[in-house]
This record gives sequence, structure tokens and C-alpha cells, in this order.
Amino acid sequence: QKSNLEGFLNILEACRKFPVKNLIYASSSSIYGADPKIPFSEEEKSDRPISLYGATKRANELMAHSYSHLYDIPITGLRFFTVYGPWMRPDMALFKFANKIQADEPIDVYGEGKMKRNFTYIDDIIQGVMLSLDNPQPYALYNIGNDRTEVLDDYIKILETCLGKPAIKNYLPQQPGDMTETWADLSRIRQDLGYKPTTNIDIGIKKFVEWFKDYLPRRS
Repeated sequence: QKSNLEGFLNILEACRKFPVKNLIYASSSSIYGADPKIPFSEEEKSDRPISLYGATKRANELMAHSYSHLYDIPITGLRFFTVYGPWMRPDMALFKFANKIQADEPIDVYGEGKMKRNFTYIDDIIQGVMLSLDNPQPYALYNIGNDRTEVLDDYIKILETCLGKPAIKNYLPQQPGDMTETWADLSRIRQDLGYKPTTNIDIGIKKFVEWFKDYLPRRS
């Protein structure tokens, strides 16, 4: 978490010394933690993160607010909701699942597969980032997610269909720090920036698998 705190402070300091027209930074849906209201809204206090990662991301938002107020730096924080798609990190769930299913190895499915996530395809995230870049705000926070929340088991079923192979599932309890459900209220970003996600998980996972099957032979 050192990068989240010290690294982000260095970025803010650089923006103070070398003024920028617009700073966009990545926050996370993890900041909502134990907030009981679903879908999650930027209007909530968001002061109950249940993971250290979520706590550091919320700290980033507060640091950004201070620098924006003190030094008139235009800053927008984007709360990403479970981003997936081609070129995603290999340690993220969809990539790990695809690797293990392809290799006929069991996958660990936490929360007994019943957790819900607001899966957001990378193209929709890019849309939101570009809209934020083109529309500087004195200080703003936006959710960037999809229009609906999905059950993890359903997400895996679509992956199985796209890969043409069943998964060997090792169901496990929910991990400490994991959220039971994430779901973005998109009212603010729609109203301010005209953001509109267009990719559901059927299409998004299909696009990921097409990339994955092409990428897999080239990395070995």
C-alpha cells in the first residue's frame, strides 16, 4: 500500500510544483466497504472500508481534495468497479480462471460463488476516462461501472461457455475484506459527463476469451 499513499502524494506534489490542466486518478469501488446502501452512491460518506486497500484508496480521495482546495488543481477521482478485458493483469480473477480452466486445474471460488460484482468491460472504463479528461472539474468523484450487478457463478458459467470447457470449482467461504456485493450508482457521471456503458458480460467475456486464445500460444 506504500505506492497508494507515498506514490500518490508524490503525484500530487508534482502537480503542485508543475501545474496541470487536469489530473485523473484511479480510485476503487473498494472504498465503499461496509456501506449498507446498494447501489453505491458518491453521496455516501464511505468511511467504512473493510480492506486496507480500500482504506488507502479512500485516503487518496481525501488527499486529492486537500490539494485541489489548497492549490486549485483540477482533480477527478474515478471509482472503478471490477474492470476486466484483454490485457488485464494475470493475477485478476477472470484471467486466473481462464488459465486454470484451460489447464484442467481447479479454480477457487470464494463466497461459494454467490458474491455479486458490477463487472465493467475495459472499453467502458476507457470511455469514462476520456470523458473525464475532456471535462476538467475543480474536484470530482465518479463511479465508473456497469448498469447491473452479476453473480460470480453466472460470470464463471459464461467463461466456461466461451472457452468450451467446464470449470472444476473449489467453493470456499468469503475471504476477510471481500465485499458481498458491489454495484455502481451511475447517476452523477451520466448527468455530468454523459457516460453510458454498453458492454454486458456476455459480450465482454467473449471478447476477453478471443484475445486470451490468441495470446496464450504466444506467451509460451
